[in-house]
This record gives sequence, structure tokens and C-alpha cells, in this order.
Amino acid sequence: MSKIEITIAEGNALMLTALSELVEADGRFSLISTVTSAEACLQTSLSLPGDVLVIDWALPSFGAEKLIKALRDKETSIRVVVCTHTNSMEVPKRAMAAGAAGFFCHTDQSEQLLDVIADVAAGQMVFPYLDIRELSDPLQTLTKTERALLTSLSQGMSNKELAAEHGIAVNTVKFHLRNLYDKLSVKNRSQAIAMYYSLNLPDNIPGLGGFLPE
Repeated sequence: MSKIEITIAEGNALMLTALSELVEADGRFSLISTVTSAEACLQTSLSLPGDVLVIDWALPSFGAEKLIKALRDKETSIRVVVCTHTNSMEVPKRAMAAGAAGFFCHTDQSEQLLDVIADVAAGQMVFPYLDIRELSDPLQTLTKTERALLTSLSQGMSNKELAAEHGIAVNTVKFHLRNLYDKLSVKNRSQAIAMYYSLNLPDNIPGLGGFLPE
């Protein structure tokens, strides 16, 4: 089994060393890069994305929030775990809204971070309990492709129809839908469509005829 490739972005030199040693000591992971600024992190993530980016919320110079949004807009495959020293629930809310896949507070046992990284690499969303309805716009956590698929999904399209509409393979559609469901904290397409309409409130909602094809 190939190792999970990790990049760590941390502005504090001592914390960067500690996190690097923690990750390198775990046989599940391969530390491929460390950076100390948001600019360097963006460049590295685009040229050497790896699997998971572990990033400090207060990363110099423009912070994790803007960086995550920039990575989301670039539609990179890397998944992001945000770390912070504060227990404020505002940080995980904003991190999730920006597009992060996981959250870790340094007040917890450091070994727990390794499990968060592994779970995120496996495609899970790892956050403390958050009510998705409290986010200003949960749809902002989605990539451009995921938003386009959700819009088409709201019209009652099957996976095959989605694939044809967007020029991608059916398996790719399924991959994006799984990520979409995770980000919106829903279990299936019916719930995703319900959230889409509750947030968009369009004037004309197309009739789905009570049938949502799988």
C-alpha cells in the first residue's frame, strides 16, 4: 500500500519541526514538503500536491482561509486539514466553509492529528459537531465542478446523464458526488437537492416527478 503524501504548512519553526517529526514517525505517511508561508504553500500545492495538506489557520502572510479558497478554485485534488491553537468553534466553521476537509486543535493529543489526516486521506470529513445550516453558505465549500454537478442533479439527472452532460466518466461523477455529500453533510442525492433548493430558492423549481434516479 502506498503511503499518504503529506505537506505541512506552519509559520512557527518549532511547531513545524514537531509536526514534521510526528508525521515522519508514522509509517502510514510520507512527508513530501514543508513550507512556512501561504504563498509558498500555494505554489507547492499546485506543483507537488500530494494527498493531504496540514495547514496552520494563522499561516503567514494571508492565512489559511484565503489559501484554501484559492486551492478550491484551482480544483486541486489535495485535501486540507486545518490546525489551530484556539478552541473557538468559529475556526472550524470558517475552515469548512472555505473548503477544508478536516480540523484539529492543538489542545488535543497530538497523536489524534495522525488519525484525522488518515481519515481525511480516505475521503472523510473530520470536524467537531457543526450544524451545516449555521454556515453562511454551505455551497461555497464545493468546487466549481461539484457545484455544476449539483445544479444538474437538481434537475433529476441520473449518473449517466450527469456524465454525458459534463463530459466525464460515470465513476468520476460518483467520486464528485461522494465528496459533495460529505461537504454538505447529507447522505444521498435527495437530501443534497433539498439543501440546494433551500439555499438557492429559485423562482422556478423543475418538477422531479417524485423520482430521483441513482
